[in-house]
Amino acid sequence: MRIILTVLLSLVGVTPLTMAGQADSHIRSLAASCAACHGYEGKSQGETPSLAGMPPDQFLDRMRHYRDMDDDGSVMNQHAKGLTREEISLLAGYFACVVPDGTACNTYRQKADGQ
Repeated sequence: MRIILTVLLSLVGVTPLTMAGQADSHIRSLAASCAACHGYEGKSQGETPSLAGMPPDQFLDRMRHYRDMDDDGSVMNQHAKGLTREEISLLAGYFACVVPDGTACNTYRQKADGQ
């Protein structure tokens, strides 16, 4: 079934890569919760680090750190503990590809294609 769907979508110009590059509404909603501190689409205007264009491995490392640390009541600790591993991975790809032609996004897409 997946193969048929992929073939049909490719006939109208939608490839699996295109589908993978478009975050679903759940991930966009999760990313929107980051905007209060990290700016719209992760583009910080202040002292808080930007997430837009961040290499996925760096994002994953930071989120795993916050998730796995003892509960200290910090905002990041609470956010990270509320996310599944899959959501964290999808957010890493989402923020890497906010800058779609950036190095971080290209690396993320190459890894995604290899899986």
